[in-house]
Amino acid sequence: MEQRARVLIDCIDKKGLVYKISKIFYDMSLNIVSNQEFVDKESGHFFMRSVVTGNFSVKELQDKLNTITENSAKIRVVPPKKKNIILMATKESHALGDILIRYLDNELDANILAVIANRSNLKSLVERFNIPFIEISADGISREEHEDLVLKELGKYNFDYIVLAKYMRILTPKFVSAYEGKIINIHHSFLPAFIGANPYKQAFERGVKIIGATAHFVTNDLDEGPIIAQDVISVNHRFNWRDMQRAGRDVEKVVLSRALKLVLEDRVFVNQNKTVVF
Repeated sequence: MEQRARVLIDCIDKKGLVYKISKIFYDMSLNIVSNQEFVDKESGHFFMRSVVTGNFSVKELQDKLNTITENSAKIRVVPPKKKNIILMATKESHALGDILIRYLDNELDANILAVIANRSNLKSLVERFNIPFIEISADGISREEHEDLVLKELGKYNFDYIVLAKYMRILTPKFVSAYEGKIINIHHSFLPAFIGANPYKQAFERGVKIIGATAHFVTNDLDEGPIIAQDVISVNHRFNWRDMQRAGRDVEKVVLSRALKLVLEDRVFVNQNKTVVF
């Protein structure tokens, strides 16, 4: 029976690599539907994303590819299936709502297992989509105690990614380490400018002419993880900081959904503190 798979390769570059990979595809009678490659000259790393079809065993293809690369290579053969995600939010609805609508319209290749929030503001919105809403209040407890409760709840699910849809709490190293490389955040600024609280007010006071948003993987360096997607819009002297904030929310939700789609389609490779996006 014919099937489809994404072949994802991140390894040290060497002569003849594309030929050897292509020969494996040919020898297994696979059809290459699409193929993208990139070599980072500074790090000497090779990145490749191919979509292949044919009658094949995923394990056999994986094993054959493993024989032509270094031991440090990251090679994955990914059959098409929906990934599981958990959304986390606080009280702003624009980013979360956009994802929920795209989910309802089958635009996201994902199953949303639950929405976890530290406030109840978004409960009625989430429940309209028949998705579990779990409130874990942070009132009266320490950051660490609150995170332990969130981690306990997350432990009940088998998921691929956590999406911070305007979750307005800084995560501790313990939390980030527990899900390293699996947390996607939207930052209401065109990083690396205006990091931290109220970036729109910072941007207004600086007199900027563009504002933007950045979706990135979360690391222990605040708002400095590998960037997945960014976008900007123009503003002018007529905008006060609240006008900028309202306009910026449109950019935020689009950038987050775009980044999520790229990740769900296995188009993003982390390359040190940068990304390769196919």
